[in-house]
Amino acid sequence: MESKVKTLDAIRHRLATPRPPRDPRERLLGLVDGALSPQLREILERPGRPASVLLALLDRASGPTVLFTERAAHLKDHAGQVSLPGGRIAAGESAADAALREAHEEVGLEPKAVEVVGSLDEFLTGTGFAVRPVVGLVDDREFVARPDPREVAGVFEVPLGLILDRSALTVGYFERHGARLKTYELVYGGRRIWGATAAVLKNFQDVILDEGEN
Repeated sequence: MESKVKTLDAIRHRLATPRPPRDPRERLLGLVDGALSPQLREILERPGRPASVLLALLDRASGPTVLFTERAAHLKDHAGQVSLPGGRIAAGESAADAALREAHEEVGLEPKAVEVVGSLDEFLTGTGFAVRPVVGLVDDREFVARPDPREVAGVFEVPLGLILDRSALTVGYFERHGARLKTYELVYGGRRIWGATAAVLKNFQDVILDEGEN
């Protein structure tokens, strides 16, 4: 129990420590391997659509975990992929408000059960979303996800220790928008976490472990 408390306290401390702002377009450019295509340049030049996701830390009896969803196959964006609960930020909402609302809609997580402890760096996705990841501690140890089948095909958890293990996150490449892009990847229980979601995990590692750049 003591090591778990220290881990969660360390996360609170790291996220409370001021960090210099980072340009999300520069982060996306840093993933380009080779020439910048006209299609990707167009995405970089237009305003990103505001969105947020919730990196929810659950304090389970066996140790802290992170909650993930598998997006429904019929969705327009990132269909079938592993994701964090989240979606677009509505007018008048903060990133935290939107992330908590989406988590409640997608998996039944009550906003009052989440202690928001900070946020990670905003990033721009290849689909044009400007995403702000929000980190929250779930104080309901008995939480059981109730996925909405209209948005979520499944829900699973990954041990926090694995999420913070740099050796578990590998690097690969894929083609999109006429460009070759670097992607991070973590495989757990036969599920592949990659793309924007894995980029959030990489940033989470960098912030919490206080090492290097994305």
